[in-house]
Amino acid sequence: MKKKKAFITGIAGQDGSYLAELLLDKGYEVHGLLRRVAVEDHRERLSRLQGSAGKIRLHAGDVSDYPTVWRLIAMIKPDEVYHLAAQSFVGESFRDPISTMRINIDGTAYLLSAIKELHPSCRFYFAATSEMFGRVLTSPQNEETPFNPVSPYGISKLASFYLVRMYREGYGLFAVSGILFNHESPRRGHEFVTRKITHTAARIKLGLEKELRLGNLDAKRDWGFAGDYVEAMWLMLQQKTPRDFVIGSGETHTVREFVEETFKRLGLDWKKYVKIDKAFFRPVDVHTLLADSRRARRELHWKPKTGFRALIRMMVDSDLKLAREHTAK
Repeated sequence: MKKKKAFITGIAGQDGSYLAELLLDKGYEVHGLLRRVAVEDHRERLSRLQGSAGKIRLHAGDVSDYPTVWRLIAMIKPDEVYHLAAQSFVGESFRDPISTMRINIDGTAYLLSAIKELHPSCRFYFAATSEMFGRVLTSPQNEETPFNPVSPYGISKLASFYLVRMYREGYGLFAVSGILFNHESPRRGHEFVTRKITHTAARIKLGLEKELRLGNLDAKRDWGFAGDYVEAMWLMLQQKTPRDFVIGSGETHTVREFVEETFKRLGLDWKKYVKIDKAFFRPVDVHTLLADSRRARRELHWKPKTGFRALIRMMVDSDLKLAREHTAK
């Protein structure tokens, strides 16, 4: 039986690495797009793919370069495309909104255009985000909740969401968006607050750092484990009919709770080490995001396997191990 071929943009990121492992386990031939700078910075950028080394086919390029996207779709002829590549850090989107718009919107438009012209039977997944709900109008949020983004990142993702819908309804492509709420793991980038917390706290435990500086501790998020969420991405492309889905845990926790659980795991009093720094407050903040993922549970038969505290334990233990290895060198 012929292997299915999958093409993942952003394969070196948190989600891309977990998704690559899932698809390899399912017998796919997996191709991934890496920015050329990612190929140059081999040890750092490819560290998340160590478990898949030698099993995936990597292609250098930029998703916001149309000739590259066209060439890869023509060459690979994928059965499924998972578009995960993006400028995905909300704080950075405020600092550089122009690049955020260019990368996030152009990449989606180029992929959809190339698939339509070259390989219209290909199924397309777009990584949307709960940040599209922004300053929420109702809670919890599901597929019918109005969007109200308040960051350049959320706005760029919403534009791409509507592009996906237009190619689905206007051109008949099997194109869907997964509206994923916050999902974390030991592979999360250090710029994201959850990894910043667990990484710095582990170093404080070993005497390598003295404090942790954070912004709004009262911000609430719906956090889950990225390894669970990539399964939902795959399930969306296995359905008979293309539909968008909200994916989340259905629980909300504050940044303060995340901090408390992290330091508790390490046997430390967080109040002795955490400092509030106004520099880390967003210009416009999203206060409460909470997923209503009943459609996914009903139609995809998906639900998260990893709870809030188990996720934190996983991240803290991993960062403590990394910190100890660093000090041993």
